[in-house]
Amino acid sequence: MNQLQKYTWLIHTIRRAGRISHKELSDRWEHNKELSDSKPLNRATFNRWRDAIFSLFGIIISCQREGGYLYYIENPESINDDKLKKWMLDTFYVGNIISDNLSLKDRILVNTIPSGHDYLAPILEAMKENFVIRMTYKPFYKSHPYTTTVEPYCVKLFQDRWYLLANNVDYGDILTYSLDRIENIELTEERFSLPQGFSASDFFSAYYGIVTEKDIKPMRVVIRANESHKSYLKSLPLHHSQKLLAEKDDYADFELHIAPTYDFIMRLFQMGYLVEVISPASLRATMKEWSSKIYGLYRTNKCPKPYK
Repeated sequence: MNQLQKYTWLIHTIRRAGRISHKELSDRWEHNKELSDSKPLNRATFNRWRDAIFSLFGIIISCQREGGYLYYIENPESINDDKLKKWMLDTFYVGNIISDNLSLKDRILVNTIPSGHDYLAPILEAMKENFVIRMTYKPFYKSHPYTTTVEPYCVKLFQDRWYLLANNVDYGDILTYSLDRIENIELTEERFSLPQGFSASDFFSAYYGIVTEKDIKPMRVVIRANESHKSYLKSLPLHHSQKLLAEKDDYADFELHIAPTYDFIMRLFQMGYLVEVISPASLRATMKEWSSKIYGLYRTNKCPKPYK
């Protein structure tokens, strides 16, 4: 078990407890035999971990002296308000749990992420130093790869794929690239500057996923979820702008301020009849058009002959 795994275990344990004594921390550590090798967490080691956690993550583990010397996260906002840090800590903690339960490997199912992470490290290096990238890329809609020059702005994980948002120097446009479609990357010696005031979260804030069609503007969208799906949308919103407008016994209406791009429409269709678009009329018409095409495929029981 490496040091980062130990730190994330400590952070998560204190976060879950709210307030916890050193003795209880040590007991929990010792009880987790696969992590601790049945050894207690002595105070000197605990204090070293506290210092390292502050140095690495900016997370302050303080001691409440009144009422029994209880330890707590003094600045929880440093985790809760930082999506990347929270995702990273949660991901490491889940990894800890799974690594400690490998005997259950046939009963723990996960999705396989395409091999785009192979190029994640050099892209992040280029982003850190503002290096221009020369890359060979093969999109799904082309039969041959092409080589182009880009300025890497940010990366985003969406539906088990990593994506790169970059300014394409050759085309003079900001485009999105799937990392698993990259065939080669070379960091050039040329540097670039991010546009003043650029914010990755702001850039994607009006969109559902990674499709950012410039001719589709954000708009007020109202959807109605039926009785069996309304609680699901309440617990897992489709978009950060989602608000509950009204709720009845058999449905709930939600408002979103979002650009209805291709991937958002695909997400609505994934929910099928469980969700209905109420407005705008243009999006409702698109849903109707796509539904008609789907119906056209299945209007008869006669199946097309499979290709041999």
